Amino acid sequence: MAARRRRPAGAGGRDSAIQAEIGQRAPFRSAAQEAAVALLRTASMVARAVARVVEPSGLSLAQYNALRIVRGAGPGGIPTLAIRDRMIEEGTTITRLLDKLERAGLVRRERVAPDRRQVLCYATAAGARLLHRLDRLVDERDAATMAALDERQVEQLIGLLDAVRRGLARRAPPSPGGHGRTS
Repeated sequence: MAARRRRPAGAGGRDSAIQAEIGQRAPFRSAAQEAAVALLRTASMVARAVARVVEPSGLSLAQYNALRIVRGAGPGGIPTLAIRDRMIEEGTTITRLLDKLERAGLVRRERVAPDRRQVLCYATAAGARLLHRLDRLVDERDAATMAALDERQVEQLIGLLDAVRRGLARRAPPSPGGHGRTS
């Protein structure tokens, strides 16, 4: 019987799956660093998995996210800046994203009277149809992503991630341009 290869020790001397996965020989400086690296690596893997589902339809992951936000706003539309604030990936150049979606016929934009500076965005019928086709595929990918966890563990993971984001929101300085989140 072949000997099982031991994983490198993480912070605190325990076995570290992420350390072995990324081929890091030195231990992490702290459990917090190990957790942050594991979270970043996991987020990247999840994003790639979802991107493989949506990209064949001609959408980037950011475009898919923006289109879902616009569809979710319903027939009343949604202001451009509200889309930016709701994006999963912060720092996305929303105007350029919406330009591409509009050129593809998936969203339409209208200036609002009397304040012509405000622009409302609406999903077109083509945009709604595309998302309808992608919904089931993305739902299946989401389920496959969480398949290693039982329902209780998924709920626990959601709670832990919520706590991390709340902590970051309380400590985060305003972003350049003054669009920092405070709650």
